[in-house]
Amino acid sequence: MEEEVLFCIEEAKENMENAIKHLENDFKKMRAGRADPHILDGIFIDYYGVKTPLNQVSNINTPDPRTISVHPWDKQATEAIEKAILAANIGLTPIISGDIIRINIPMLTEERRKMLVKQVKTEGENTKIVVRNARRDANEMIKKYKKDGLAEDLAKDAENNIQKITDDFIKKIDTILEKKEKDIMTV
Repeated sequence: MEEEVLFCIEEAKENMENAIKHLENDFKKMRAGRADPHILDGIFIDYYGVKTPLNQVSNINTPDPRTISVHPWDKQATEAIEKAILAANIGLTPIISGDIIRINIPMLTEERRKMLVKQVKTEGENTKIVVRNARRDANEMIKKYKKDGLAEDLAKDAENNIQKITDDFIKKIDTILEKKEKDIMTV
């Protein structure tokens, strides 16, 4: 019975970690007014009939804080890359200059920054909900084990452990949100 409780706690912790990873990946793709190659994550091009991630057919870097440059390894893929970036609807316009595709990152307006901060807070709250749901699910399993004969003190310890883990993850989320908000509001 104790093994099931430990498994339940580990599963809740794993779900919480996955929620944080998802939040961090979403934040990497969010434009904060500076060039970041992660903005192009999730863009796939039609490369000889196969949907291929952009970073697997080109070299992506940031020569300066306002520009992302994409160097296709196959020069024939340049137009497909341009189309894929436009189709991704991320609000950026690629410019082809020779073999290189340049993407200029415009300055964010104050209004756009505030809108992004609101979006960041919403994403953070959604992640907190996922963490709390993982806690709820684990606590329900412990209650079920308790009905099946788990000692009350073990059940109470497990619930306290899950609450401590939940509190730690909520603090991590708050730290990530604070960092991203500061990043967005920095001009």
